[in-house]
Amino acid sequence: MKAVLVPVYFKLSKDEGFDKQLKNLKKMLSDEADFLDPAALGSKLPEADAVIFPQLVGDAYKQIRKIKKISIPLLAVTSEFGTVNMWDWEIVNFLKSEGCKALSPYTLDLTKKICKTLALKRDMKKTKFVVFQDNPGVGMQAEIFKRFYWWEDCCTKLIKEKFGITLEKKSFKKIGTDAKSIPDSEAEKVLEKWEIPTDGVSKRALNSAVKMYIAVKREVENEESIKGVGINCLNESFYSDTTPCLAWNMLFEELGLIWACEADTMVLITKYIIQKSLDVPIMMSNIYPFLMGMAALKHERIEKFPDVEEPENHLLVAHCGYLGVVPQSFATQWKLKPKVLAIVDENATAIDARLPEGDITLAKLDPTLNKLMVVEGTLEGYTQYPGSDCRNGAVIRVPDGHKIMDKFYSHHYLLITGHKMLELKYMAKVLDLEIEEV
Repeated sequence: MKAVLVPVYFKLSKDEGFDKQLKNLKKMLSDEADFLDPAALGSKLPEADAVIFPQLVGDAYKQIRKIKKISIPLLAVTSEFGTVNMWDWEIVNFLKSEGCKALSPYTLDLTKKICKTLALKRDMKKTKFVVFQDNPGVGMQAEIFKRFYWWEDCCTKLIKEKFGITLEKKSFKKIGTDAKSIPDSEAEKVLEKWEIPTDGVSKRALNSAVKMYIAVKREVENEESIKGVGINCLNESFYSDTTPCLAWNMLFEELGLIWACEADTMVLITKYIIQKSLDVPIMMSNIYPFLMGMAALKHERIEKFPDVEEPENHLLVAHCGYLGVVPQSFATQWKLKPKVLAIVDENATAIDARLPEGDITLAKLDPTLNKLMVVEGTLEGYTQYPGSDCRNGAVIRVPDGHKIMDKFYSHHYLLITGHKMLELKYMAKVLDLEIEEV
């Protein structure tokens, strides 16, 4: 998946410098972009994801009307290093002041990520998400689940309108039955090709987890448009004798398939655009600000938060007993363990894994799909509460806990390894999103 770029030149300025820089860009961005034939400013442009200016000149001021007629993003990459040239800041700023969507990356990595996002923006129009659910919000813990925005038709409709992604709903009951019917021998044959560290997981439980992987894979592998998947695994857990945690790990590692716990499509769309644009380690979990006090502690069945300095600026992060579904390739430690939550089948499993300590970024799209909240923090360590619903959770320091409490969009948030505010800002520009920095 590459961005399609049309190089544009000013009629009086296409010279050896333009040709040399274009040749240079084609080499540097060979994995991220396909270049169409150069076109003169003012001519009819072919269909493309963006215009790229390998060269900017003073004619831009005089020909601003022609530039403003271009309806796709403008990418200024004018230096031999795959970045904007500092001499072009004035022209780029002039274009922005005239309402043009001008992008001027100042590192080659940003240029590449912009290209990936441009390609993603086009590809999403033919992308499908599949969620397995039957009567969401009605089953287990209905008093909680029936409140969630991601079940609403307006949410599904908005995802289609904003990004072009279609959501297909399939029966969880059916795929749960299909998974159970798979012979143990087939699951064991699949396991021969994988290294799955386990701790206390019975042979039956491991086979059941692999059978869910096999069942979901059968549903998605023959349709290239399916790029994301989810199961209403907690609210309708009675349809399965397992949980899809291991399946999500295996399908991501094997196919690059993006997943969402609990069939949360708001998580799914957020995770999808970030992972495919930036190619970063990312996962979902529940956020428990220390400021929530007993409302958070009771839900996780723990007595108190860890002792830290400035507790008001800390979050406990945990999901389904541990940090959450972390793919093996993202983790510093990883094991499949028996389930923790009472809401799922006794035969179910969960992943106990850790992301690297240090810089971390929290992100989530708002309900309008127009804003992306971004919080840069620090993963300070992990805390364990034996016998609780938080056997191994992460402790994250954030800049301003009170501000976060006022701004949070949901209890589900995405965790991204590293500080990614800069990259997310450029991604947001391409996707017409506003960054809400906290």
